[in-house]
Amino acid sequence: MVDGKERTGVASPLDGGWGWVIVGCCFMVTVCTRAVTRCVSIFFVEFQAHFGTDYSATAWIHSLMDCTTMLCAPVGSLVGNRWSCRVAVMLGGLLSSSGLLLSSFSTSLELLYLSMGVLTGLGFALCYTPAIAMVGCYFRQRKALAYGIAMSGSGIGTFVLAPAVQLLIELYSWRGALLVLSAFVANLCVCGALLRPITLREEGAEGEEKEPVREEKAGNFSSKDAELALKLSKDSEDSLLSSGKSLSLPLPLLSGDPAPQLQRRRCFNFCFLSSKEYRFLLLPGFLGLALSFLFLAGGCSLPFVYLVPYALSVGVSHQQAAFLMSILGVIDIMGNITFGWLTDRRCLKPFRLACYVSTVAMEGVCCLFVPLLQSFPLLVSFAVLYGYFDGAYVALIPVVTSDLVGAQYLSSALGVVYFLHAIPYLVSPPIGGWLVDITGSYTATFFLGGAAMLASSLVLTTVAGIRRCHRRVTAIAKDTQHKPLPPILPDQSKCFVTFNKEDVSQADTL
Repeated sequence: MVDGKERTGVASPLDGGWGWVIVGCCFMVTVCTRAVTRCVSIFFVEFQAHFGTDYSATAWIHSLMDCTTMLCAPVGSLVGNRWSCRVAVMLGGLLSSSGLLLSSFSTSLELLYLSMGVLTGLGFALCYTPAIAMVGCYFRQRKALAYGIAMSGSGIGTFVLAPAVQLLIELYSWRGALLVLSAFVANLCVCGALLRPITLREEGAEGEEKEPVREEKAGNFSSKDAELALKLSKDSEDSLLSSGKSLSLPLPLLSGDPAPQLQRRRCFNFCFLSSKEYRFLLLPGFLGLALSFLFLAGGCSLPFVYLVPYALSVGVSHQQAAFLMSILGVIDIMGNITFGWLTDRRCLKPFRLACYVSTVAMEGVCCLFVPLLQSFPLLVSFAVLYGYFDGAYVALIPVVTSDLVGAQYLSSALGVVYFLHAIPYLVSPPIGGWLVDITGSYTATFFLGGAAMLASSLVLTTVAGIRRCHRRVTAIAKDTQHKPLPPILPDQSKCFVTFNKEDVSQADTL
């Protein structure tokens, strides 16, 4: 560094430079996590034939992997905040690759539950949230474009990996395919190594440089928020000391050692900021939105799990069945981009919620018609429609959530929204498999998925209607409360009283 010069900005420039490397790493993380999770359903028939299990027992593998990824997403955020996003992603890549490696040597379905479901899902959870948060640290003006490119890895990865996994199974059996996937997922460690933490430098006064501030917190909190919380905690401690109340602390803590004080302030800051973050949980509208997400998550995962087994049951070949998953993936990208662009138009911006509800409802209708589709061309039409509407509603989830809770709470609200997907992801595939075992067909399973998504759209429509009626009643009440009286009435009454008094006085004089 050169003394006597002012430095403004960052070591790595925002909205460009190394930020595009971060976008590429996040793209690969979504490929290795979400796309690989979707391709697990291709192994279902092989697992059933090898272990001699039913659909319900086999479906727990996919459920545990998806549920663990969503349920442990806060753990990934915690590791990224405590150490760094690089450590979180590299550790997650090591765990997920080890889980797939152990799965290739499994001798029972229970071992697959632990290795492929829990261990691999935990590794994916450590990678997913920190990688997405890292993109937001490097981009400000072009954040939407950066996230669009990064999140498209899920669809593109499904399009490429689905036929590749089917080919690997045919060449090397399911054990060899899992070994290759383990080596492929190990690339998460490389992606994590490239996640260089961004270093901010504040502008120095009179040519002096200040110490670099490392931006390691993933989220919307800046250094000003931390300073504010630190000041509040200091003020609260001073007020407690001045009031004479005992803090029940050892003498070295109050006299000489600053480390415990700093640790206590950090705990207070964390609790203070967390209480402010989650105020939106008390909003009635968000509670209705959360309920709709529970129904949505319970229904949207069933087609991804049972589309390939259903296609095989109606006589479609293995390659064509895997190609259906590829179609879902690539059309998912088109729905994400095109529907997101359409709802940004001025004519459709006021109707974003209606667009979201319609896409979820159309997904449910598509599921209801699956039992009527008995050939590969008809199933292709389902994959196209379902994939497009799936990508459309995924693009609108952050928008609808932001419109409800506001941009201030968007980051925390999205964490809660994705956390709500965990339990339905865990429960719905085994329930669908249980229905297949009982009925002997996939009709009830797809009906369950369609009914759940239609229920989600119905709940959100009801919540939107209640909110609209509430706003109208509130507006009418305000207009009635603030409506002014006619200004001439008091003056007229006084004039009449004065006039009458003058007439009476003149009559008495006469």
